[in-house]
Amino acid sequence: MKLLGAIFILIAATWTGFEAARHLSERPRQLRQLKAALQALEAEIMYGHVPLHDAAMHLSKQIPKPLSWFFEVFSKKLVTGDTSVKQAWEDSLQEIWKFTALKQGEYEILIQFGETLGQHDRSAQQKHIILALTHLEREESDARERQSRYERMVKSLGFLTGLLLVILLM
Repeated sequence: MKLLGAIFILIAATWTGFEAARHLSERPRQLRQLKAALQALEAEIMYGHVPLHDAAMHLSKQIPKPLSWFFEVFSKKLVTGDTSVKQAWEDSLQEIWKFTALKQGEYEILIQFGETLGQHDRSAQQKHIILALTHLEREESDARERQSRYERMVKSLGFLTGLLLVILLM
């Protein structure tokens, strides 16, 4: 019975370490997807002359979850028309944020970008998108650095913590 309990403890602690490492690797991936989505939004606005709610719906079908949920919710809030673009953007961010691996820095960048969305002509909007992309690029490099620095350590720490618990309880 002790051996079975020890195996469960070791598996649970190792799994926890691998989940924390997955979160570290998920953040750069989601940042790349977000940058690609903003570039696609720029193309839709600049060259497609597509309304914002249609562009957001197109994006929701092109990118993977959880970011696709964000653009889908944003598009639906714009279609209902009972809120401003800025408020729809912020509400959509708040709704899906808990499902992402993104940090507070990215949240602030997106909130700042949402304040300018739909407020300017196409060329000024393009400049705001480029500014947001620049900030997200900086956050992505930070996320990649953190991933390379801590991912293996967190996996090992999960396993070693489980091993320590097993030794202490035996």
